[in-house]
Amino acid sequence: MARGKLRIYLGAAPGVGKTYAMLAEAHRRTERGTDCVVAFVEHHERPRTEVMLRGLEKIPRRELEYRGTLFTEMDVDAVLARHPQVALVDELAHTNVPGARNTKRWQDVEELLTAGVDVISTVNIQHLESLGDVVESITGVRQRETVPDEVVRRADEIELVDMPPQALRRRMAHGNVYKPDKVDAALSHYFRPGNLTALRELALLWVADRVDEYLTRYRSEHRVSRIWGSRERIVVGLTGGPEGRTLIRRAVRLAEKGAGGEVLAVYVARSDGLTSASPKELAVQRTLVEDLGGTFHHVVGEDVPVALLDFARGVNATQIVLGVSRRRSWQYVFGPGVGATVARDSGPDLDVHLITHGEAGKGRGLPVARGARLGRTRVLWGWLAGVVGPVLLTLLLMVSDAGLANDVLLFLTLTVAAALLGGLYPALASAAVGSALLNWFFTPPFHTLTIADPKNVVAIVIFVGVAVSVASVVDLAARRTQQAARLRAESEILSYLAGSVLRGETSLEALLERVRETFGMESAALLERRSDVDPWTCAGSAGPRPAGSPEDADVDMPVGDHMALALSGRVLPASDRRVLAAFAAQAAVVLDRRRLRQEAERAKVLAEGNRIRTALLAAVSHDLRTPLAGIKASVSSLRSDDVEWSEEDRAELLAAIEEGADRLDHLVGNLLDMSRLQTGTVTPLIRDIDLDEVVPMAMGGLPDPESAVVLDVPESLPMVATDKGLLERVVANVVENAVKYSPAGEPVLVSASALGEVVEVRVVDRGPGVPDEAKERIFAPFQRHGDAPRGNGVGLGLAVARGFTEAMGGSLTAEDTPGGGLTMVLTLRAGGSGTEPPQPAAARTIPAEHPVHTERRTP
Repeated sequence: MARGKLRIYLGAAPGVGKTYAMLAEAHRRTERGTDCVVAFVEHHERPRTEVMLRGLEKIPRRELEYRGTLFTEMDVDAVLARHPQVALVDELAHTNVPGARNTKRWQDVEELLTAGVDVISTVNIQHLESLGDVVESITGVRQRETVPDEVVRRADEIELVDMPPQALRRRMAHGNVYKPDKVDAALSHYFRPGNLTALRELALLWVADRVDEYLTRYRSEHRVSRIWGSRERIVVGLTGGPEGRTLIRRAVRLAEKGAGGEVLAVYVARSDGLTSASPKELAVQRTLVEDLGGTFHHVVGEDVPVALLDFARGVNATQIVLGVSRRRSWQYVFGPGVGATVARDSGPDLDVHLITHGEAGKGRGLPVARGARLGRTRVLWGWLAGVVGPVLLTLLLMVSDAGLANDVLLFLTLTVAAALLGGLYPALASAAVGSALLNWFFTPPFHTLTIADPKNVVAIVIFVGVAVSVASVVDLAARRTQQAARLRAESEILSYLAGSVLRGETSLEALLERVRETFGMESAALLERRSDVDPWTCAGSAGPRPAGSPEDADVDMPVGDHMALALSGRVLPASDRRVLAAFAAQAAVVLDRRRLRQEAERAKVLAEGNRIRTALLAAVSHDLRTPLAGIKASVSSLRSDDVEWSEEDRAELLAAIEEGADRLDHLVGNLLDMSRLQTGTVTPLIRDIDLDEVVPMAMGGLPDPESAVVLDVPESLPMVATDKGLLERVVANVVENAVKYSPAGEPVLVSASALGEVVEVRVVDRGPGVPDEAKERIFAPFQRHGDAPRGNGVGLGLAVARGFTEAMGGSLTAEDTPGGGLTMVLTLRAGGSGTEPPQPAAARTIPAEHPVHTERRTP
């Protein structure tokens, strides 16, 4: 069955009209005859959204009971049984109530897509997992409900639902988004103009990046080489010289003039051309361009202008920034230079900027000769000098009488010139042609190949010998220069590869992308298999359509017996395979390192669990046995027939049994709480509640709450976004801990106040306090303060309280009480902040039946 298609309406904030746009699309499809149903749509009591639901078939929701409250979720089984063409599923990032088919709604959507049902859904930019920290830094609110970016990236269609911040705030003021009693709080907190503008920019940039990915994929699949100037993308050509910093800064200023501009600095390492690159200077320029928001790229190319233009067209660049040549004026006789060549061959799609700088015209500090190898043009001129040159020289000497000695020197000069231009073979040809012409025209007897004078024979022999020697030396020097330049280029690449290891760049995909970019390939993949008969699997890839096996690749580099680096795009020369082997070995090391890091993380978890178990056994060996021993002794005494117990004695023994059972119950409750926190299965059900409804209930477990605690919780405080049961547990733990350490007659003060977008609950005691160095350690499991007796518990109360608080998006810290004592500060997020309340994950939390026994502790 073909997989269904996913269409997502993406918005910058709640209320921009995502659900309305989704329902409008459903009406359009229904009118065209498409079988479209509403699987789950949340209208949030917005009248216009409710109106849009009319006329659409709705799948009944599934009702689930959680902690005494009835919730409704999408009935995946009913939707699959109905199997419509299109299903509307609102709020893709929603977390389902425990007991639902899946933990997250996007997992429900995946089931529908797998079954061949097209899905239309909605999501806000703040719910994307990768943007959680950015959104929190902007709004101050941590989003608990997120959806993996890859789920949204895989959508067949993403449509941005945009609205200016002023228009959205007007919608809210008119009551079209939230109820009137929440409008003021939302407008003054989450929906401030600055927040909305920043979120809008995030949404626009994220969608623009996805569009750019689609465009790059399309151009690659259809092999489009012509540049499409959809956005300003500026390539900076670096030579490794000091002028690179000026070019980078100028390119960044050019990019800032256009919205969404991007800067890519590229250094072309080659075997002929600029070989004066300073690794230190390149490292500085790499840091500079990355600090300014650009990217650095290292490319291998035999011809710098061609490699630079290929790279620019490959990334769909619109501009190239180059520096004015550092060559001196007389050096231009050897060629126009990289800048002029790039400008000439760039075509109408690429703008080339030549930037002046302080190093222009000062020279490169290296020999001017191209040196890496003799190009075609140079060899052609060598053959012309070696074959045609002697003929022209003969015609010139026939009209003048210079003498045989001078004739030999002139022909020798021409042979040396042919050697310098074309190498060995043109020089040998020049020596052969020159010696024949000298013998025929200038050595008596003339016009014969015989030589009468023995001295002339010696001159001709010396001429041929010197010509061959000079040609051999020139050819050897050219080959040595080529090898040295090639090794230098390879060393630059290997130096960069070593530098990436030192910088901690351990991403396999990033390394493969660097391989693909360096060798100008379409794709690169690291393949592996367990044995010679097992199929190949891809451990990581970069680029479109990576090879599935080494046989399908244009270039494959074995790494060991069961691993290979496969490249697709073109066949590499043998000289490049040494560098490729280094990349392949590094890729294998990165893969091994990643797996070792994963193993280390798993081992760390196991070690932490072992530490917890060890501490638990050490603590429980006494703390469990003490109440059990007391219960056992009391029960044995009551069952004994040898003693006649009075009613007072029997009541005392029963009270001891009850107290021991309570201690065991509290201890086991703490252990269960800690185990759930360690495994990450405590997820709160966040709702807006009043503090004055929770705090008094948390005092119920104290022996004498009226005299032990003073409450100062104003009724005018804003509501807090929290889990009622977990908050009651946290307050009860902290208050009981404070009461335990407060002096007799000194009640604990529990006060609450609102500070901006947060609400603080302070639990103040006048006890001995805790040193500054121990204020964080008291929240670690299995720790006690000072000389607290073993019977007071295993040291989990405050660890559980902090774990529950952080699970609700708050914080629990300790600070000194002025005048002596300790103050526990519980910080919670105020409700009605304009965010859609998160839903519970598939995990069960412990109901607030009674407070948990706690104790203050340090190592």
